[in-house]
Amino acid sequence: MSFKCGIVGLPNVGKSTLFNALTNSNKAQAANFPFCTIDPNVGIVSVPDERLNNLAKISQSKKVINTTISFVDIAGLVKGASKGEGLGNKFLSHIREVDAIIHMIRCFDSDDIQNVNTTVDPIRDLEIIETEMKLADLESITKRLDKKNKKNTEEDEQKILETALENINNDKDISTMINSFDKKKLNKSGLLSLKPKIFVCNVDEKSVVEGNNYSKEFINKFGQENTLVISADIENQINEFDFNEKSNYMKMIGLSDTGLSKLIQKGYKILELETYFTSGPEETRAWTIQKNCTAPKAAGEIHSDFEKGFIRAETISYDDFIKNNGWLNSKTNGKMRLEGKDYIVKDGDILNFRFNT
Repeated sequence: MSFKCGIVGLPNVGKSTLFNALTNSNKAQAANFPFCTIDPNVGIVSVPDERLNNLAKISQSKKVINTTISFVDIAGLVKGASKGEGLGNKFLSHIREVDAIIHMIRCFDSDDIQNVNTTVDPIRDLEIIETEMKLADLESITKRLDKKNKKNTEEDEQKILETALENINNDKDISTMINSFDKKKLNKSGLLSLKPKIFVCNVDEKSVVEGNNYSKEFINKFGQENTLVISADIENQINEFDFNEKSNYMKMIGLSDTGLSKLIQKGYKILELETYFTSGPEETRAWTIQKNCTAPKAAGEIHSDFEKGFIRAETISYDDFIKNNGWLNSKTNGKMRLEGKDYIVKDGDILNFRFNT
């Protein structure tokens, strides 16, 4: 299971620069004019996890395979996108395809990089994007609740659409619906405003550690929980170094973690994702699952036959696997458990599935 994050924002806020940094590529054109990105760029990135190498060393694995995350660099949006302004319709259709939205917010001054607005105002910029997504949702909801189409709408979906319509019309926070409806049904609704969001304040180099007045103003308004302060330019510079140079440079400027690592951590948290492992002589591999995933569902991430024919899962926690130096000693010391169909897989579990073919 790989998840997809779409990087969105107004033109010239640093989306393509961040995309290139995250994917360690020059795939996205980063230029000083609006709409230099038209078709979305997609980059698949390995999710760093130091536990993988620790497991592989013990299992003497021939291969190590990380789980992945996809980043999508989506064309810049402008006011009026819901009515087709700029690349509006393309922009909105591309957002519908992602699992989570990374809002890239301009929090830097620059005479060299054009700003589509006359001033730097991160709160205003986010509100422009959020408003356009709400207007697009409003149009979609109205069409789907039209008498002609209503008969084809399931009762649960209809209730979600009606509640969303009421919230939008009354300028209420539509995200509160997450607490009232089934998550899978909300996702199925396809409403842009309900997608999980990460806010990235793109600051200048000197503000990368402490932030600046723009990022602080933004955090005061929208909170710290889903907000990151990142310098896309710094992230690009970090990627040019080898491992030792990267570590020294980050220490020098006061960074403890890369933007990629921070984004993945936030993404896993807001999407409620966890990781389990399989480990043996052939390979050690990480697998991404939803939180509270049952053992058969986790097995299905490897192959649908594993889920259909599931018997039980040999299970060892990560800490026990490391302390007991692998499968054999863990089993000998009573740290391997046999878990059935109702077992809820925990983050870091090492699993071996038994199944009927």
